[in-house]
Amino acid sequence: MEVKNEIKFIMPSLSVNEAAARAVVSSFLIQADPTVEELSDIRTAVSEAVTNAIVHGYRNSNGNVELTVKLLENREIYIRIKDRGCGISDVEKAMEPLFTTAPEEERSGLGFSVMESFMDKLKVKSNVGKGTTVVMRKRLSSHED
Repeated sequence: MEVKNEIKFIMPSLSVNEAAARAVVSSFLIQADPTVEELSDIRTAVSEAVTNAIVHGYRNSNGNVELTVKLLENREIYIRIKDRGCGISDVEKAMEPLFTTAPEEERSGLGFSVMESFMDKLKVKSNVGKGTTVVMRKRLSSHED
């Protein structure tokens, strides 16, 4: 699939950078002219993925979170959030609604469910001790829809 445009943004694993990630994605995607609802959905999914990387991937440590956004042909959006944190030992279990590795922090365990509900495709790859990569895709509606 042809890439029309892309950006890569690398940020330290600080919680204040969740807002920066949403802003970067919003600013970049404006050129694709998404609907307000589509932009809101994408921002929410990105926020969840970045939060997971910071809170769970880098628990008690620091590192970088990489955000890649691509505009593909046919109005498809590709978003990758990657960390080099602790990784997930059981991705299938982690993707179950209400599952959390931090119940003492009153985490809802809905991050992956939220991402799945707002995006067309969600893929999670993880290796313990090496990190996690979340890839999300969404096809924007055409203005004729």
